[in-house]
Amino acid sequence: MAEGVYDVVVLGAGPAGLTAAIYAGRARLDTVVIDHGVPGGQVATTDMVENYPGFPQGVSGAELAGLMNEQAERFGARIEMAEVEGLAREGDLWRVDTSEGPYRARAVIVATGTRPRELGVPGEKEFRGRGISYCATCDGAFFRDKPVVVVGGGDSAVTEAEFLTRFASHVTIVHRRDQLRAARSLQERVLDNPKINVRWNAVVTSFLGEDRLQRVRLRDVKTGTESEVEAEGAFIYVGLLPNTSFLNGVVPLDEGGYLVTDEAMALPVPGLFAAGDVRRKRLRQVATAVGDGAVAAMAAEEYIVGKFGREPVKTQ
Repeated sequence: MAEGVYDVVVLGAGPAGLTAAIYAGRARLDTVVIDHGVPGGQVATTDMVENYPGFPQGVSGAELAGLMNEQAERFGARIEMAEVEGLAREGDLWRVDTSEGPYRARAVIVATGTRPRELGVPGEKEFRGRGISYCATCDGAFFRDKPVVVVGGGDSAVTEAEFLTRFASHVTIVHRRDQLRAARSLQERVLDNPKINVRWNAVVTSFLGEDRLQRVRLRDVKTGTESEVEAEGAFIYVGLLPNTSFLNGVVPLDEGGYLVTDEAMALPVPGLFAAGDVRRKRLRQVATAVGDGAVAAMAAEEYIVGKFGREPVKTQ
């Protein structure tokens, strides 16, 4: 960690954070991006991104994340690994407390994203890492020729269920409703896939096994009938939780823990902005995260110029 004061500290190296770093770097702002994991966020663990403009055949999440990271560094942003532990105001500056020490900045862009929501049923914690996963791209290959379950009915669940057919002997999608919520094109592919079947109107009540996951117990939400499905792997996609716990008391959060910004991505505290999935918003996609990051960086530049009198740098 370098001493001194940065113009912008970006918290999170997902698409929103890396885009903010690209725009801030091009504006000649001294920028550092802090993340505790591999740059790219959740997209880096996505097998294929099919709906990001400019890639008509799709692009692997890891490749897209790598390109964004390379571009941010090209424009002078530094990417550093650390766990964000807190945020506090120090006069006109912000202090970001991390596992590697404090960073100080004139403006901070929060792009910490989300994490998977847990089901909270018996056996989930016990079998996490021993059959239960929240990332098919990360762990799918461990379940070659084995039956697996995917819990959820949205885009993520359906996309990962299709991905898992490359490895698993069979994939069962467990969904609490009688129709999927995923995009129609995704639904059509999985419903036509002979290696996938759907348990409609069903919820997981427990995960069962000895040393590793062996069975998933389900309850029919209409009849109350319970049954068990053989599964050596279970992949859970039932929603997301924002990574905002370090902001308690710093800025208001909505009822779901998300950050509420204005159109400039500004939060109701001077010099603090938010971008990407951590915001309250209607659609959480790579494309919307990138847009947020660009707006947040330009708003941060305007704030810095107005507050500290720095001459703006014209961007192309």
